[in-house]
Amino acid sequence: MQQYEKERLSEQISQHIAEQIINGELVEGERIQEIRFADELDVSRGSIREALLLLERTHLIEIYPRRGAVVSEMSAQQVSALFDILGILLGKIVERLADTLPAHEIENLKKLLEKLTEECNLGHTEKFYDLIFNELFKHQEEVNNSYLMKYYKELLPSLRRSYFLTLNTSKTELQESLELFKLVVIAIVSRNSQQAAINMQDFCRHLRDLVLESLARMKQIELAWARRSRR
Repeated sequence: MQQYEKERLSEQISQHIAEQIINGELVEGERIQEIRFADELDVSRGSIREALLLLERTHLIEIYPRRGAVVSEMSAQQVSALFDILGILLGKIVERLADTLPAHEIENLKKLLEKLTEECNLGHTEKFYDLIFNELFKHQEEVNNSYLMKYYKELLPSLRRSYFLTLNTSKTELQESLELFKLVVIAIVSRNSQQAAINMQDFCRHLRDLVLESLARMKQIELAWARRSRR
């Protein structure tokens, strides 16, 4: 029981730090201050270190000898690599869902599209993508591949960090994401597993391009500020 509580505490701490990285409170290259988080959360530094080891698996931080934990860089190359892997993983997940998803869950997917349409119309970008990627993670039983879902779970925080950058994208671009995901759902409902995988990869490529565009704009702004501060 104590071991379970210890592991649960580590997960809660890692999620707390992850949220600060995802929303930009902690920026790339910034060192994770163990003492600060230990005081903030009223836990031991040992608990913080255990949480950082969990967080390292998500690729949000890197841990260096004698330097400690540092927020991972987010470069165009890393974003592209992330979505290359996600396209494969999510393609396999929806492929399995097209073959195994029971009828009542098919109805839930249709309801999901209604929620997504509502969030799209409201321009709620983060909630829109959260709904999609959390929904896919719920179906571990139907996917029936623990390795696949484990890798997906570990990449989810990096995925959230990436699409957090797209909060300022237009409703038109969000609408395009919705239309692409509708094609994924149509393929699943039609039990066309191969087409579901292809459509999911198209959806991932579209989101990747939005993230890369947002990242490029952010880097340009950072460069402009750096030049101004040197004057």
